[in-house]
Amino acid sequence: MHTQILANIPSPPQGVWQLGPIPIRAYALCIIVGIIVGLRMTLRRYTARGGNPDTVWDAAIVVIPAGIVGGRLYHVITDNQKYFCDNCNPVDALKITNGGLGIWGAVALGALALWVLFKVKKVPLGPFADAVAPGLVLAQAIGRLGNWFNQELYGRPTDVPWALDIYYRVNEKGAYAPVSGHSTGEVMTSVHPTFLYEMVWNVLVCLFLLWAHKAWKLGHGRVFALYVMGYTLGRFFIEGMRSDEATHIFGVRVNIIVSLVIFIIAAIVFFLLDRHRQGSESPEEVDPKYWAENRDSRQRGDEHTVSEGQQRDSSTT
Repeated sequence: MHTQILANIPSPPQGVWQLGPIPIRAYALCIIVGIIVGLRMTLRRYTARGGNPDTVWDAAIVVIPAGIVGGRLYHVITDNQKYFCDNCNPVDALKITNGGLGIWGAVALGALALWVLFKVKKVPLGPFADAVAPGLVLAQAIGRLGNWFNQELYGRPTDVPWALDIYYRVNEKGAYAPVSGHSTGEVMTSVHPTFLYEMVWNVLVCLFLLWAHKAWKLGHGRVFALYVMGYTLGRFFIEGMRSDEATHIFGVRVNIIVSLVIFIIAAIVFFLLDRHRQGSESPEEVDPKYWAENRDSRQRGDEHTVSEGQQRDSSTT
């Protein structure tokens, strides 16, 4: 029989609330809050470097849906046994609110969508990627709270003081429903809160990127490469602590292999970019067209101000 430890972290009693006929899902709310926080940080960082704020909104319109679709595709592909088995319902693969977004797919398809957008707009992608990196990893940290509400992405059973208690949840019919059900108060097991480990790690990566960008004068996409390195480094170790179902290759969880491969690629890209270009971009390099337009408007504004001053001077003589 399991003995509950008072110091353990409790799981929320439920992850879905009904507002009349409308289900309010904590997982979706966490993702939305993460997107808002990441977007605000990106907007502030990109415009501070001389970028056009409209570019950030254009990117959001393209990246958010691409990231969600890419993240879901990666999850469904790597965890296909959950949706395509004898007792599975393939329609569940479309139920994104039940949880299941693979960050690799989200970043990959989102980055591809961004590349196409910036090619069309003829704006350098590197400065924007550097601006978005800290906000992106912070958004991931906030989104991980959704896994807490859904009682997912946890690790192996443990008796550490910060262990996470997983509750037995049932729906209105009394059937077991780990995501949408209500807790009965019964603790099924106590596990490593790997979602929390990743959340804390992501916040630390965010702070490190903000520091490194200024201290090392990074630019031309190197901050984004550093983000990929930082995230995959933490994910490599945290993934090994998880015990949920996952696709394995040669007996190793697929996300561990993906983390290692992407870390190596990102490290190579980081050092190659450093060889070709030193320092961060000037405002003229971030968005040449927007900078030129702003420079002309500022000059016109200065000339207008001078002209007004001269008129006031002449009227007082």
